[in-house]
Amino acid sequence: MSETVILTLLTIITAATPLVFAAIGELITEKSGVLNLGVEGMMLVGAVSSFIVVSVTGVDVLGVLAGVLAGMLLSLVFSVLCLTLQASQVATGLALTLFGIGLSALAGQSMIGVAYEGLPKLSIPILSELPVVGQLLFSHDILVYVSFALVAAVAWFLYRTRAGLVLRAVGDSHDAAHALGYNVVAIRYLATVFGGACSGLAGAYLSMSYSPMWVENMTAGRGWIALALVVFASWRPWRLLFGAYLFGSISILQLHGQAIGLDVPSQLMSMLPYIATILVLVLISRDRGKIRRNAPACIGKAFHPTT
Repeated sequence: MSETVILTLLTIITAATPLVFAAIGELITEKSGVLNLGVEGMMLVGAVSSFIVVSVTGVDVLGVLAGVLAGMLLSLVFSVLCLTLQASQVATGLALTLFGIGLSALAGQSMIGVAYEGLPKLSIPILSELPVVGQLLFSHDILVYVSFALVAAVAWFLYRTRAGLVLRAVGDSHDAAHALGYNVVAIRYLATVFGGACSGLAGAYLSMSYSPMWVENMTAGRGWIALALVVFASWRPWRLLFGAYLFGSISILQLHGQAIGLDVPSQLMSMLPYIATILVLVLISRDRGKIRRNAPACIGKAFHPTT
């Protein structure tokens, strides 16, 4: 395998990782019956928070934790507004994204141009020295491995544990779950905060590993792609992982197309990931029966306890 192909595959892995984090968190949120459209805003606030902390302290772990905490705090604001005060989930999610864009731009003004070497690569002895496979699979930073572990953990949680069954029950019929004695609001709070933590982690990966710097609006629509990925995957974790790498491939291939000098306007090439997102959603929406079978029945619906 040529060095160019290996480098391309490595770049695809790094491009897909933030999508995996953001989408798997939103999957859990939506499985509980909550639709949070603020993924983009939470990613941005997580990105700027992690970069500020790691630049000041020089400690990578603190930077990652700062991104996770920032995402959790924003998702908690969303939860209070939508689950306690029962505001519109769609309007609140959009407002959260706009708030995150503005807050991250304000907080990151002094960080523009600050250098950071990025997260260290975690080379696994012997395995990382294997030809081709070692370089592709065993020479990444820790967050890449965490992304795979997180998908596996979520799949196990949803389909192999009682708690996962309860979460899915709340998303499919919150009234029935409430009648059985489950605290619907508390479960949705936990699911939404988990989704915020994952979005913050996705932002931390962007500013600390993928592009180790702070650039205003550096997510560039990845939060919206993550939302589309959940639908593309039919709310299934392993299918979501495949979708994230598919969209990551499209993002990287358009950059390589520009690099080799394809006679196509660069603006059109930059549109490819978003065009692909729209096309996938259009194709999926044609099969409404499949969406109804797989989507949580109560997604986006406010819960009004009768007692």
